[in-house]
Amino acid sequence: MAVNPDLAGREFPPVEPYLVGREKIREFARAVQSENPINHDPAAAKAAGYTDVVAPPTFPIVVQERTLAQLLAEPDAGIDFSRVVHGDQRFSYSRPIVAGDELTATLTVTSVKSLGGHSMVTSESVITDSTGAHVVTATSTLVVRGDEQ
Repeated sequence: MAVNPDLAGREFPPVEPYLVGREKIREFARAVQSENPINHDPAAAKAAGYTDVVAPPTFPIVVQERTLAQLLAEPDAGIDFSRVVHGDQRFSYSRPIVAGDELTATLTVTSVKSLGGHSMVTSESVITDSTGAHVVTATSTLVVRGDEQ
């Protein structure tokens, strides 16, 4: 089955809020080998002007993953996850994520392109805090490999 080109422009409902925990930030920071003190030490983060530890720049993928799960589960999407390769990832911030943030994300499929038997599905997950203020937009491109010939 080919990727449904009608996905372009489709917006999914917001995912359940994600409460950002201090330990989750520390775990993620260790996983990406960040040694920046503001990612681990509340005192260092406060000295730098933050209310608590600060998430590394790629942390929003944790929240975005929930929105991408909606897309991958969409019955008419035509996306076979066994054929998916992550092609691109970008983040556009309004402010850093800190421990204690409650984040909600809404995914919109921005484009579906076919290239040589493969499809590229680009989506944006707009991530907001509990007040509705924009925190970060995570843009992801999934490459769905075509059928083997």
